[in-house]
Amino acid sequence: MSCNDEAWAVFWCSLLSPLLLEEIPYGKRERYFHQLSREERLLPNGRRRCLSVRTLRRKWRQLQKDGVPGLYRRRRSDRGKPRSRYADLLARAVELKNEQPRRSDQVINRILQKEFGRQVPRSKLYRHLRREGATRRKLGVSSEKVRCRWSRDEPGTLWVGDFEHGPLVMHQVPFDQDPPLGLDRLSQPLRGRGPLLRSRGPRHPRRLAAARLGQPRGQPRTLRRQRQDHANALKLACAQLNIKLLHRPPRDPAPGGLIERFFQTCQGQLEAEVRASNVLTLDQLNQVLAAWLQTAYHRQVHSQTGQTPHDRYSQDTRIVRQVDLGTVLSFFHQRMLRKVDEDSSDVRIDGLFFAVDPRLRGDRVIVQFDPFSKLGEVQLYSPSGIHLGLGRRYQREPRNHQQPQGQKSSAEPVTPHYLDAVRSDHEALHWLARKNPARVSFCARRMAGPPTPEALCGPKEQEERIPRARNGSSKIDAGDWRSGIHFLDSWNRCELSCGGLPPA
Repeated sequence: MSCNDEAWAVFWCSLLSPLLLEEIPYGKRERYFHQLSREERLLPNGRRRCLSVRTLRRKWRQLQKDGVPGLYRRRRSDRGKPRSRYADLLARAVELKNEQPRRSDQVINRILQKEFGRQVPRSKLYRHLRREGATRRKLGVSSEKVRCRWSRDEPGTLWVGDFEHGPLVMHQVPFDQDPPLGLDRLSQPLRGRGPLLRSRGPRHPRRLAAARLGQPRGQPRTLRRQRQDHANALKLACAQLNIKLLHRPPRDPAPGGLIERFFQTCQGQLEAEVRASNVLTLDQLNQVLAAWLQTAYHRQVHSQTGQTPHDRYSQDTRIVRQVDLGTVLSFFHQRMLRKVDEDSSDVRIDGLFFAVDPRLRGDRVIVQFDPFSKLGEVQLYSPSGIHLGLGRRYQREPRNHQQPQGQKSSAEPVTPHYLDAVRSDHEALHWLARKNPARVSFCARRMAGPPTPEALCGPKEQEERIPRARNGSSKIDAGDWRSGIHFLDSWNRCELSCGGLPPA
């Protein structure tokens, strides 16, 4: 049914409605038909003419029998079928297309020219092939990619982020850092958050991710395949905040159409003016971008939504769930392994010095810091993950570092454990000397020189315990003397274990 059929059905129903509602009795029906036939009417096709009584009777019978659908024009029985002139050619064309789906109209017409002596117009051929389901798409051999576009019905449920290179800016950076050549813009067309412009410094997406993650929990966000967006820190942060992270497929710009359209608007309205004017500083460019977002972009009616971004974002039906960014900022901190200087008791990060507790001098520590902060202080951890305190930024000048304080002597005396142990060992040696005067201490024996075998043991035990000299003499060499000393020491330990220490 077409729109034209509906217009004709409405026209006939308006004429025959008094009969349908029984406002006119059965006996006065013919009189009503003759009255309608004498009046000239404007037909749905734009013509003016009088309707015959026979036509009115036929339409009334169709309305009574089939209802409103009976007033539609009947479809032709041969509709969709080819005329007899092209029937054989089109049937053969369908066979050729099913045999080889990648045959074009030129190839098929060349075969038809050879077999039938004539061809089929290209439009008629493809129209019939499409009706018979004999095209590449309908036969399933087309590899054309299905394009998509991520969108949501409610504002705030999908956030899209991307990067764009902007104009050069003047910005003072340390000499050991790269010059400011890049401009990263956070695109939030539906939110009144300030801009994010930064220079190429530490490769760390902390502030970028923190701005992007200011969204309801559990809502997806899409990113282009950038190295920063594939960082493990960003994945952990999204998992912590219950956010689904999506990445745009490679070589498929359709899902990022929203953000690309925002870039085009920004380039045409703002960046063109910035590039044509004098070079701005980084702070000035941030101010200009913030002013343009609030006064121009957020107040302009969007062509698709019919609302301004500010009004759509401020709708009462929008669901907002707050999140704590403090729980995820630590994921984006940089960590570096450093050794505390033994002389200055500090660590160095990018040419900056941070004072460390003097007790950590010479130790290896892990320095954790936020590269986008002012770096006034850093966190210190041991390699095993134990927090060691803070490192305060300072200059290596006198009286800038805390000096170590010596341990103060305690008022109460300590227990002399070491002195008691030395005194007990000395008394034990004296007890052994009194018990066997012939035996002297090891120190006295060492000062007197190598002992004789008779002094170590009896004459009979000499041959059993002390080996003889290799040359057969009665004297022993240095190696045999060490064996004798070892024997004497073993004998003394045995005597101590059996006899015990002398009484105190």
